[in-house]
Amino acid sequence: MPLQIHQFPCLSDNYGFLLHDPASGETVCIDTPDAEEYMRQADAKGWKITQIWNTHWHKDHAGGNGAIKAATGCVVTAPAGDAGKIDGVDRTVDQGDSVTLGAYLAQVINVGGHTLGHVAYHLPEAAVAFVGDSVFALGCGRMFEGTTAQFWTSLERIKALPPATMLYCAHEYTAGNARFALHADPDNKALAAYAEDIAAKRARDEATVPFPLSRELATNPFLRADSPDIQTRWGSDPVSAFATLREAKNSF
Repeated sequence: MPLQIHQFPCLSDNYGFLLHDPASGETVCIDTPDAEEYMRQADAKGWKITQIWNTHWHKDHAGGNGAIKAATGCVVTAPAGDAGKIDGVDRTVDQGDSVTLGAYLAQVINVGGHTLGHVAYHLPEAAVAFVGDSVFALGCGRMFEGTTAQFWTSLERIKALPPATMLYCAHEYTAGNARFALHADPDNKALAAYAEDIAAKRARDEATVPFPLSRELATNPFLRADSPDIQTRWGSDPVSAFATLREAKNSF
């Protein structure tokens, strides 16, 4: 049976994710913003939580580790660069490492920039990646701890995934991101169509997550910092264009 992904809202604008492998019976939490909601959702599904995979140390991503581990005895995997700030860590991972859920293998990608050690988890067989706060639909995370060069390298790693990969980010920020993206790249017709789709979904109170990488490659100004259209307006090279875009978004 295929991998099962259960997505649900929690906190004010987070998404929670439970991954379940029917063959092994294992279930992993992708981050733990709200321990009670994660355990409630798992119980409703009849799934036993066996693992936590943290993307980074922020409380709205790792704050529920202790309570979930105490209740389930699960194994906690966390990014090596952030592990000192995360509760209950059993294993640390970084670029090139992998973790498993039953027979499913997830490749670990270092996507530092939002935090120094931020990682993403890419499951090639399922064609999905859980990217935390590194990249959003039409946006990217704030650069709290890293450098612009580091963050751009991280985005290049995401850009290199198969275009059909579905990206699962951690927040419903897409409507606001779309407004900035239209400001940043006003002549992008694909972006204009995407923004209309987003507005319609949000009007129906539908999630805009997950989303295909292919669409982001054509429309997300942060992923397009190496394109002539973006560099004409924002910077002469990818790193400077990305830096200018990120600063502009901070005050938009």
